[in-house]
Order: sequence, then C-alpha cells, then structure tokens
Amino acid sequence: MADWFLRTCIVALGLVLLVALLPVRSVQAQDADAARILFIGAHPDDCDVKAGGTAALLAEAGHAVKFVSLTNGDAGHHEMGGGPLAKRRRAEAKEAARRLGIDAYAVLPYEDGELMPTLEVRRDVIRLIREWDADVVVGHRPNDYHPDHRYAGRVVQDAAYMVQVPNVLPRVEPTDGNPVFMYFEDRFQKPYPFEHDVTVAIDDAIDTKIAALDAHASQFYEWLPWVSDALDQVPEGEPARRAWLKDRWTGSVSENARASLARWYGAEQAQAAQYAESFQVAEYGRQPSDAEIRRLFALPSE
Repeated sequence: MADWFLRTCIVALGLVLLVALLPVRSVQAQDADAARILFIGAHPDDCDVKAGGTAALLAEAGHAVKFVSLTNGDAGHHEMGGGPLAKRRRAEAKEAARRLGIDAYAVLPYEDGELMPTLEVRRDVIRLIREWDADVVVGHRPNDYHPDHRYAGRVVQDAAYMVQVPNVLPRVEPTDGNPVFMYFEDRFQKPYPFEHDVTVAIDDAIDTKIAALDAHASQFYEWLPWVSDALDQVPEGEPARRAWLKDRWTGSVSENARASLARWYGAEQAQAAQYAESFQVAEYGRQPSDAEIRRLFALPSE
C-alpha cells in the first residue's frame, strides 16, 4: 500500500513538473475569431486618453482589447502617493475598463516616474504581448516630454521582433510572426512629427471615452488640474464634471487627421466627424495592408 501511494505521488509530481515546463499561452489567445489589440501606456489613464474611443469601438465590434500601464501611478498626485495612491489608481483603471467594455486593464508594479528600459521591463512586455497573442500593439513614441512615456515607447520597440524569438523567454510561447506595432498620437515635432496613418472617427464612442476618463478621478479632477493651476475650475456634480472633461480633453480634428479620415471613411464621413484618434504604423513590426488595417480597426470596407 505504501509503495502504491509513493508511486502515485511520484507520477503526480512528474505531471505537475511537465505542465510547469510547458510554454505558457493565455487561454484567451485561443479565440481566433477576433483581432487582439494591446495598448501599452506608461501610466494608468494614458491608454484611455490616447485610445479610449477606439478601444470602446473595437470592443463593441467584438475584438479583444487590453490596456496595460507599465507603472502603478504612485507619484501622480499632489496630496497622496505611494501605496495608497497606487491602490486607488488600480481601482480607477479597473472601473475605466468596465466603462469602456474592454477585456482587461493591467497595471504593472513599476514605480511612477522611475520607469527605465531595462531587460526586466522588456521581458515583462514580451510576456504581455505573447500571452495576449496580440495582432496589434500600440504604445508611445520614444520622443515625449515625460521620461516614463519615452521609456515605455522604447521598451515596446525593444520587444518588437524579440516577441517571435523562441529562445527569448522560452517558457512563454513566441508569437507566430511579428505583430503590427503602432504609436499613439502626440504633438512633438522633433526628430520627426507624428504621422496620421490610421485615424478612427470616435463620435459614437466619445461619451464612453469621457466616462472612462471620469473614472480616473485622482487625475482628471485633482492632480492634472492642480498641475495646470485649474483646481478652482473643477465643477461639482457628475454631469457638470463630465461636460467639463469633454470640453477640456477633446479638441478639434486637425487637418492631417481629417485627411486620414477621408482615406478610411470617405470625404463625406470625414468632414462630418467631430472627434477622432490617430495612430502611426511603426517600422519595427509587420507592415499591414490597407485591407488588414480595415479589419483590425473595424473600419468601413472600401
């Protein structure tokens, strides 16, 4: 009896070790019917600002959408910080994801204001891309006013190509080829300005986007108004606050964005659009055809 029990334990242990050594791939990655989009920002709220409307529309179209913040946001406030602020911002990100209707919002534990493009962070980004089985990865350009934004962009660039190399993080199954890598829009002109390769009309999702920004109360009603000396302008009451957010955080569609809209929607729809989000295709990943971009971003067919 004792021998039988010992042999059973050995077999069970062997099975456990075998499973532990198998390459890891997210169960979610098995859904082949939908495009899988991964947005990677430096802070909780970056993805919401840059792509909240697009994410909501993609989720509504049936695509799998995930937001990632590489830092925990524990420095972004004038009255609180550290662990309590990080906890608050994780909760805000979770609520924003619920309001957008996206699948997930991951907040990594790296400290706000101290992100560096280290091998450790690169490995985390490679793992995130692989486990999400991403078709598209969108992040910051590596030229930006904030060091966390710059280094978040850099580390995503460094992960490109490496995500498909089997001997890099061999326990996590590599991607089947290189995903499409893209950039969020920014206003910086040097060393070269942002290019509006893909522009999404978000009129139908603008209120959803504003609702997601509203979920980040520590930022949009406290920290960012304090930074811009506008705390006294923050109204009381949810309807007034959301209207104030919409006025403050949405601008007119630029000429370059409208030209891009015309490419993807036609001149009539492009002219009618009031709100838009643009993305630039990076040179580091797979270069998509126009037809593939239409599929990945749920854009109208030609």
